[in-house]
Amino acid sequence: MPVDISIQLSDDDLQFFVKNMRQVEGSIKSTDPNTIIASAEALLATSGDSHVPAFIAERLGSVASLISMVKDVGFGLPDTDRQRVLAALAYLADPNDVIPDNVPLLGFLDDAIMIELCRQDLKFEIEAYDDFCTWRTAEANARGEDPAKLTLQRADWADARAAEEIARMHRRRHDSYASGAWSPTLFKVS
Repeated sequence: MPVDISIQLSDDDLQFFVKNMRQVEGSIKSTDPNTIIASAEALLATSGDSHVPAFIAERLGSVASLISMVKDVGFGLPDTDRQRVLAALAYLADPNDVIPDNVPLLGFLDDAIMIELCRQDLKFEIEAYDDFCTWRTAEANARGEDPAKLTLQRADWADARAAEEIARMHRRRHDSYASGAWSPTLFKVS
């Protein structure tokens, strides 16, 4: 028989995690990012070997996306965002954080909370990265190339998105005229 448990963290509770994150951010400044990434990848591998509740497993699953975002040279995550993600990964990779990771069932609970806070904090960057990856894969398929070998950059993606928006704007304007719903305009282009 499953049991539902709802946890609501107050602002004071969240400040505890924010304080821990700030300490980690300060401590990793001289740490090689590749070391942090390798440690986070190792955490994912070991967490897969242990039984964790579904809500923790779901959040641990999103760590792979954070790792990819940091490693992706084409996306070029800005330094401030990159540091925040690296700090979250460093926290997760520490097996002796607030709740030691070897505690059965709940060892990754604090990690799941930290991942959730990081996902909320980087929501727009994560959405942009997902969109960038989708666009890059579509571009690779359109060109008949391997997506892993395609060297498109964030600027190419931004240019493509801007061109799409301009085309959409023109299409909407044309559709409104084509429907016969003419209305006077302030501008006349000749």
